[in-house]
Amino acid sequence: MIQSSSKKVQLLSPAGNLTKLKIALDYGADAVYGGVSHFSLRNRASKEFDLTTFKEGIDYAHAKGKKVFVTINGFPFNAQLKLLETHIEKMADLSPDAFIIATPGVLKLSKKIAPQIPIHLSTQANVLNILDAEVFYEMGARRIVAARELSLKDAIEIKKHLPDLELEIFVHGSMCFAFSGRCLISSLQNGRVPNRGSCANDCRFDYEYYVKNPDNGVMMRLVEEEGIGTHIFNSKDLNLSSHIQEILDSGVIDALKIEGRTKSTYYAGITARTYKMAINDYYNGIYRTQFYQDELHTLKNRGFTDGYLIKRPYERLDTQNHFTAISEGSYQVNGEVDEGGEYFLCKYTTHINYPYEIITPPEYKIQCVDNEIGKIYEENGKYFLSLYKILLENNQELHQIHSGNTHPVKLPQKLPAYSFLRTKINT
Repeated sequence: MIQSSSKKVQLLSPAGNLTKLKIALDYGADAVYGGVSHFSLRNRASKEFDLTTFKEGIDYAHAKGKKVFVTINGFPFNAQLKLLETHIEKMADLSPDAFIIATPGVLKLSKKIAPQIPIHLSTQANVLNILDAEVFYEMGARRIVAARELSLKDAIEIKKHLPDLELEIFVHGSMCFAFSGRCLISSLQNGRVPNRGSCANDCRFDYEYYVKNPDNGVMMRLVEEEGIGTHIFNSKDLNLSSHIQEILDSGVIDALKIEGRTKSTYYAGITARTYKMAINDYYNGIYRTQFYQDELHTLKNRGFTDGYLIKRPYERLDTQNHFTAISEGSYQVNGEVDEGGEYFLCKYTTHINYPYEIITPPEYKIQCVDNEIGKIYEENGKYFLSLYKILLENNQELHQIHSGNTHPVKLPQKLPAYSFLRTKINT
């Protein structure tokens, strides 16, 4: 069953700060999600926003006809409940398009304080079946962000039972080795509580194995087979770009969600751009799964898996990366165009007379140019920049520039804000 063109699936991207919010929307996201303060499950990202900049982000989205969902999906203690009430009031005053909430109590409180704001149930609520979906729907949730362990078959059954309930699923981003993120390791080892937004990512650490003789107390370290590694908890990253047709053919998924509020601006742009292309391609009867994969592999990642939506967990043997927690990608980001569009900021060593691929928001048409600063040209359907001189905003001229230099570099011609310059990593 293919969804009608009158109701296309929504693409939802992470907004870790105001810049990432703008990039995600400019590169194709229909909506973004983010938060302010400690009631969001990404404390580090939430600190990037204050009330003023978050309101600016909401206004920016609404001016483009797009939406912002506020994350209030932490698990508060009793001592925080008055502060939570104030927080809900302040967030409601910013006129967002929905609250993302994880617990029944916070949902009930939100309906009391701000009944005009729609409620989306967080993936942290672990909805996997019709019964739980029905309970939260009856409590007032208009959309459920399903648990990452949910199968597409079960999503179809939930939609049959509750046709007016919107279903949202994760299609890309970091995965947690614990069931729907219900992990206590960070709390035990570092005193940082995952379900209150301060996970230390202990699952990415190196671990060593020991055995103890209970008779004499001798502790012995077990030496592992070379090449196996010690990352016993480390999950690969989710990537469902090759399954967009299967997901949308089901006709039951209302929104595709990308994880990653703490990730880079390049990540915000490339994930939004690629998944929006995949969605648009689907509705146009075009399928370019290898292209989507190639683009997403330019991002730093821990290896990719298609998770559990299509296959059951017990059928999956490739969801863990036991070798390394270091993220690697196939491309290096060398520059990011500033908001004015006339300069770029160096993100990695940049040389003269070297080709850098230009990545822009999908609707922008790049114009070729050749002048005293450099040239922009097309080759095999891609656009490149080659600088004849590195001219800084203060008119200083360099032969190369490194990422530690924060001076803007002049472009041969104006490009869209937050365009990227990248080069393929030779491996």
